[in-house]
Amino acid sequence: MTFTVSMTSTSTHSLPCSSYDNIFMNNQSSQCQNDSSGTPNATICPMNEQLLSVVLTIFYSVIFIVGLVGNIIALYIFLGIHHKRNSIQIYLLNVAIADLLLIFCLPFRILYHVNKNIWTLGVILCRTVGTLFYMNMYISIILLGLISLDRYIKINRSIHQQKALTTKQSIYICCTVWAVAIIGFLTMIISTLKKGGHNSTMCFHYRDKHNAKGEAIFNYILVIVFWLIFLLLILSYIKIASYLLKISKRRVNFPNSGKYHTTARNSFIVLIIFTICFVPYHAFRFIYITSQLKTTPCYWKEIFHNINEIMLVLSSFNSCFDPVMYFLMSSNIRKIIYQLLSRRFQGESSRSESTSEFRAGHSPHDTSVSVKFNQHLRVL
Repeated sequence: MTFTVSMTSTSTHSLPCSSYDNIFMNNQSSQCQNDSSGTPNATICPMNEQLLSVVLTIFYSVIFIVGLVGNIIALYIFLGIHHKRNSIQIYLLNVAIADLLLIFCLPFRILYHVNKNIWTLGVILCRTVGTLFYMNMYISIILLGLISLDRYIKINRSIHQQKALTTKQSIYICCTVWAVAIIGFLTMIISTLKKGGHNSTMCFHYRDKHNAKGEAIFNYILVIVFWLIFLLLILSYIKIASYLLKISKRRVNFPNSGKYHTTARNSFIVLIIFTICFVPYHAFRFIYITSQLKTTPCYWKEIFHNINEIMLVLSSFNSCFDPVMYFLMSSNIRKIIYQLLSRRFQGESSRSESTSEFRAGHSPHDTSVSVKFNQHLRVL
């Protein structure tokens, strides 16, 4: 993870640099200085982040607004399912929760960049926000992988078998994922409390890990986990799509044969979103983490930091795309939203025509819509 805190009080931030970095700094007014909050023998690299801060502020603000609205609507729909949920619904509900928790971290990042990259809320909150951000990002990644695996299993198992096994198991799996994540979160916070430097004013920033190799190894493990999940998604959705396409060809004369082709096409939506949002970030992570372990020139540290921040913004867009994924992949989600909007508009129309006709649950039409709404919820 890249969040950290380091002593500074200006909008031009500094990073640890090596003694031979002066060849990259001949045109800069600042020189390498001792790092008061870093490791012994470490020095400070000046960095100008004014343009980057503006870009990050704009994009994080868009992600916050769009993601907040989309995931609240998704959560409302999932929580509106009062009957026994299936395994996919369990996973999607947890994805929506993880996305919302990540989105709630964004105002702190926005405030930090608006404040010219000066953190005034203390190292504990910096560590808390940073850890929550990454924790929920990887929870979403793991859950999306589990969704692809679950869909593949459902295709290869009988309906009765999958109902008997996967719903309860998905609850246990989600609880395990959250439990492990919370334990890791608490471990990070406790380690921060044991360290000093609580007057630091830099957060969400590059730092060397010469004396934190354990943290670097943990970050390597997260990257490896991501690529394993990505491989799982590729294999699962290729299998799903090929299976559905075969069925659509066999049942070409059936009235609903086209739905198999549509489902096969939509099966790649998760993979496309996953690839766009997460692959660039994790493809760069190996380079980024390795640079933190080595003696890297200031020139390259600034480049690596800027690229990492841009890739991180791209990964954050997943919180906006997930609600779109729910809508596109599930015809039941679309029907529920259409019916909710239909009931709203029809209710307003009824009030304008005759107040006596508007009695919730009493008219045959409203009863029909309610029945259909519940039916769609049952099969979601």
